[in-house]
Amino acid sequence: MIQIPIESMNLMLLNVGRAQHNADWNWQNVSSPFIRIFYVTEGEAMFHLPRMDVTLRPGHLYMIPAYTVHSYECHGRFTHYYLHMYEGFRNEMSLQEVYELPTEVEGREATEQVFEYLCNHLPDARLPESDPRSYDTSAQMSEYVARYRDMELWEKMVLRGAMLMIMSHFIREARPRVWTNDERMKRVQAHIRTHITDSIGVEELAAVASVTKPYFIRLFSHEFGTSPIQYINRKKVERAQLLLYTTDKAVKEVAYTLGFSDQNYFIRLFRKVTGNTPQEYRRRMKN
Repeated sequence: MIQIPIESMNLMLLNVGRAQHNADWNWQNVSSPFIRIFYVTEGEAMFHLPRMDVTLRPGHLYMIPAYTVHSYECHGRFTHYYLHMYEGFRNEMSLQEVYELPTEVEGREATEQVFEYLCNHLPDARLPESDPRSYDTSAQMSEYVARYRDMELWEKMVLRGAMLMIMSHFIREARPRVWTNDERMKRVQAHIRTHITDSIGVEELAAVASVTKPYFIRLFSHEFGTSPIQYINRKKVERAQLLLYTTDKAVKEVAYTLGFSDQNYFIRLFRKVTGNTPQEYRRRMKN
């Protein structure tokens, strides 16, 4: 199993706070390139994921992975802490790629104290309001990222420790994610991750696997259920979504950052994967 050294867990905080609702937490079709964690203290609500509906209960932690389309449902009084964070731009396997993380775990004695500390220490990190459309914007995200970047080193160390404590609840009950048992395909997957900002060719990956190109394509498709090019493109578009959220880079610069020499091809690919062009995606997030 691939292990992520703790020093490589490049967790970046975006928002933390405490929210109280009364039948007004009912947002639909929410999706963002960051991890959402909730700790419920009072009441009951639900969120709807692509393959399951989850009832949120007091004393429990909940996680929604990045890029997951989901909806919220609340019919009464509901109080929770929230934490939004993302994994930085290092070209390494992410937590979500290495582990099958549980959606729900039981909180521990110090869970609420950790959230309280973060809320008291970072009052400006709370959301302006509960509607995701009000804060899932590239402008807001850039502001949040800049705030974290400009913190003193000791503050970043405190935040990192608190986030790792919260994530440890999920890692404790996580299972290794086995994408493939073929060592050649494991090398290929690692190569793609490491070179995601480069132009990656099928011939290059076949050489990494030490097999011929036709055999590599069949083997990769069998192991991952998709072609090598489709897999690479999906990973590049995911990185593009994060860049569009967390930076002010122009679309052309995002394309070049991810190894695309043809901006128009990048735009067509982005639209094919997400249903929006990069410009539409960024504009939609600002509305």
